[in-house]
Amino acid sequence: MMELRHFRYFSAVAEQGSFSKAAKLLYISQSAISEQVGDLEREIGVTLFNRDGRSIALTPAGEVFLEEAREVLGAAKRAVEMAQGAQRGEIGTLRIGFFAGSIGLNFTKIVRRFRRQHPGVRLSLVEMSPSQQWQALVEGRIDVGFTRRLEPQYRDELAWETIRQDEIVAVLPKDHPLVPGPVNVRDLAKERFVLSSRETSPAVFDKVIELCSEAGFSPKIASISTVWSSVVLMVQAGEGISMLPLNYQQSRASDLAFCPLTAKNAAVDLIIAWSPKRDSAILKSFRLLVETTGRS
Repeated sequence: MMELRHFRYFSAVAEQGSFSKAAKLLYISQSAISEQVGDLEREIGVTLFNRDGRSIALTPAGEVFLEEAREVLGAAKRAVEMAQGAQRGEIGTLRIGFFAGSIGLNFTKIVRRFRRQHPGVRLSLVEMSPSQQWQALVEGRIDVGFTRRLEPQYRDELAWETIRQDEIVAVLPKDHPLVPGPVNVRDLAKERFVLSSRETSPAVFDKVIELCSEAGFSPKIASISTVWSSVVLMVQAGEGISMLPLNYQQSRASDLAFCPLTAKNAAVDLIIAWSPKRDSAILKSFRLLVETTGRS
């Protein structure tokens, strides 16, 4: 059976022009290398060398075979280098899940910095709601997610680290009497609420309900939406007020005020999550970068 060593032995003889020199180069006996090249010729049914006493020369078929052998050996070397690079976290693919509320200066800084530090890693950014990310991580459709606190059913399957706490603010029309705040949640008891859907972001929904409950009331829910931007749009349209995690997109809503709350626990965690079953050197390098960027 033809093996990689046959290509290596043949190429060494062809390039050295001698069985003895090739044997010394490869640290094997001359008889062994001669036997291996002979086996190769018999297997492919082609004479690769013209042997005339002590001198040898490639046949026309041998010259063609040498070009192809070099290609095979080069491909094998590249395969080894790529495998080693992948093990070191230098080569491969990393699929990153995120949601609109998690995008900020640090997120873009992390992605740009990782691209610079790991040019051999292909990054794929996939926008998903927090709850969609959890299932995608379990199924292996993404490798790491910027998401919210995990629901209990995912905590045994996924690992996570907290990146930061996002402040919950009251989203009010600019002419609202409670602007600019700080706002006591109790003063919102008579308002109509536009809430972020529990199906897509249970951590935010539950935190808003918790804050209202601690203030002594259940919110009057006028509407529910799946994404931050839609909630804001509904507040702009006069559908009601809201409470949402603060993020950089607030500057786009110039007709609204994003007011701090007096409640001390008005915040939700932003985390990164991943599956320990699919951990890798690339993923570990990315998590380390996230951690160091968060401290800077």
